[in-house]
Amino acid sequence: MDKDVSAGSNTTTLGYLLLGVTLLAFGLGHTDVIDGVSAANALDLAMWAGGLGLFVTGLLEFRAGSNATGTAFAGLGALWFTWSAAADSGASANAAGLFSLLFALVALSLALASSGSGLLTQAVYGFLFLSMLLLAIGSFADNTDLAKVGGWAAAVSGAAAWYTATAAMAHLPTSMPRRAAHRETAAA
Repeated sequence: MDKDVSAGSNTTTLGYLLLGVTLLAFGLGHTDVIDGVSAANALDLAMWAGGLGLFVTGLLEFRAGSNATGTAFAGLGALWFTWSAAADSGASANAAGLFSLLFALVALSLALASSGSGLLTQAVYGFLFLSMLLLAIGSFADNTDLAKVGGWAAAVSGAAAWYTATAAMAHLPTSMPRRAAHRETAAA
């Protein structure tokens, strides 16, 4: 085992990979960009990778001493599992909107809590919040266009989560280098 990588960072990478693929499938399913693919097609992935996989990864994060990512992954895992298990229950549009709104509140908490974790992590949870908020409003208003925009926000969140995991594994940059505000200042 690589001694430079702790168990926490390995499970963090796995968690972001699971979250990324789940959000990409869920988000693209809402956009109708791929013919014949809907959000309902993401149910199995959401249940097992996003639900069970993230929940177990969250527990491993807690065990490794990382309360922030443990809370994020276990909480999101429980929400993904619940969404996928209840998707075929025939709930009303308002019930689906309420669930999305509650999911958005969890994502908002995670976005605010990740303020010291870097812009990429904030983007994951910020776009997840935006996505769930738009999906909630779309459900309450019976507006499919808002659901599509919410799907795109989920896809962006998923891409950010996927990149977070990929960057950790491939040692890619996760932040932009800082430049001088004005080139004239640097020349002076």
